[in-house]
Amino acid sequence: MVLLGFIAVNFLGHDDQKQVKADSANKATKVVVKKKAVEKVSKEDKDMNDLKHFKYTDASEKKAYPDLLQHPKAWIDVDIASQRVYIKDDKTNLYTMYSSTGKDDTTPRGTYYVQHERGDFFYTEPLKMGAYYWVSFLNHGEYLFHTTPTDVTGKYDEQIAKTLGHEPSSHGCIHLSTPDCKWIYDNVPENMKVVIHGKYQAQA
Repeated sequence: MVLLGFIAVNFLGHDDQKQVKADSANKATKVVVKKKAVEKVSKEDKDMNDLKHFKYTDASEKKAYPDLLQHPKAWIDVDIASQRVYIKDDKTNLYTMYSSTGKDDTTPRGTYYVQHERGDFFYTEPLKMGAYYWVSFLNHGEYLFHTTPTDVTGKYDEQIAKTLGHEPSSHGCIHLSTPDCKWIYDNVPENMKVVIHGKYQAQA
């Protein structure tokens, strides 16, 4: 194969050889760009706790949660594709949270606003499921941010907890770790914008 490639290049005219060299240079440039993109993602994740060892009792980042008094225009960006929730000020990312959205694509997409309804615990008899620190963002109690689900006694479902940051597992709500969700419950004001987008693709 190497010999055939050598012969093919030598049979090209002068202009064609120049084009081959240009194409080779472009390929080299693309490799460099791709490498930089990977480095950028790594840099953005430098404050995240290692997902391999992450538990529902952990905060998603090693750094402190943002002070929303310093960011009055903050908003919540929910990325279904990456299973992440981002607290943002304009385009600046303030904090990233591991999350789990709706299984079978049941989390609605669009722009919503945090509603008045919130509470420290709920339990739904038909689903045999409860959760802590719930905050409504759609239909006044139907779609929520809340912790990993619990049973009627408030005991967490540790199997579902393992999906945080990995894959969808909810009925449409957005699951978060206990510290992350408590921060939203305690700090996120009514009417904060929530943008939900993306599509989850299962890893091969």
